[in-house]
Amino acid sequence: MIYDYLVVGHGLAGAILTCFLEKAGKTVLVVDAPKENSASRVAAGLINPVAGKRFAKSWQIDAFLPAAAAFYQEMEERYQTRLFHRKPILKLFSTAEEQNNWMGKSTDPAWDGYIETTHLQLPVSEYVHQELGGLLIQQGGYVALRSFLDLRAEDLRQRGAIRLEALDLSLLELSPDTVRYKEITARNIVFCEGAQGAQNPFFSWLPFSLNKGEILDINMPDFEASYIYNKAVYVVPLGQTHYRVGATYNWRNLEENLTQEAREELTAKAQDILKKPFTVTKQYVGVRPAVRDRKPLVGVHPQHPRIGIFNGMGSKGVLMAPLLAQQFISRLEQGTALWPEVDIVRYLSLYLASTSTT
Repeated sequence: MIYDYLVVGHGLAGAILTCFLEKAGKTVLVVDAPKENSASRVAAGLINPVAGKRFAKSWQIDAFLPAAAAFYQEMEERYQTRLFHRKPILKLFSTAEEQNNWMGKSTDPAWDGYIETTHLQLPVSEYVHQELGGLLIQQGGYVALRSFLDLRAEDLRQRGAIRLEALDLSLLELSPDTVRYKEITARNIVFCEGAQGAQNPFFSWLPFSLNKGEILDINMPDFEASYIYNKAVYVVPLGQTHYRVGATYNWRNLEENLTQEAREELTAKAQDILKKPFTVTKQYVGVRPAVRDRKPLVGVHPQHPRIGIFNGMGSKGVLMAPLLAQQFISRLEQGTALWPEVDIVRYLSLYLASTSTT
């Protein structure tokens, strides 16, 4: 049998790409070495239309959000499991300067449908420090990533469509028409390796900017969770008395070890939001496959047209991957152009520089 696609990696990017390839009628085999603390399994899976401290509208949110919502709804129906937990986000102001910064942008009609209310002052709460007010953001929520990845992996396993092993690149054989790996033959191979992609010799010229993130799970019995709360960190209600707090960003140290420094930072920032006492129940660490320009890495290798990459989603993969997967498949099958902001062609000069020195 000749597969249409060999997909390497089954984190969020690989899992979503595989879903759409199968939906397009393509035969797919996934090769994946499961990793408990992969960025996809550690992440809280947030969808937030407002990006960063400067109150920017998330890039291409108008296109990404409907595609993501439709995809997760389809997965929920397929697996009869709730995956996308829609919940408003209360973005709390930290300072009067933040209030002023937002008020200067709030009249922009681009925010219509995303900002429900602006509160320059909120009443004293017994649960949350909210005296400086904040924004109530619509169309936010989180995706239960571990559940999604486990459901997809089991689905593939039952159909014999996944091999749980690390791919040995030294055994990869390329020809003009096919890609061979051991006894497997495919017409194309797509690497969806997350942070490991920075070490892939086919794509090591791309400007990955990996960063390490840590998050906490906490138990807080006496709390009323009306929203996802955000101020320097997020506090996500996971059900009953369980919450997730995150995240840290560390570009200097990428060792995948839990640190007391991150635990203390997250605890202090959570206490800056929460008035109720809580207990830390678990700490996680993972390395995000971020990119220097903060845009994904999607496309086909400049020299090997049967080798593709679908990576570099950073902390926005839950939102971006469904639409980008569809666009990438159109590129692979019909030659449709990708958005220039995500196409790896934007870094062609880096590839040419890397080949000129070898």
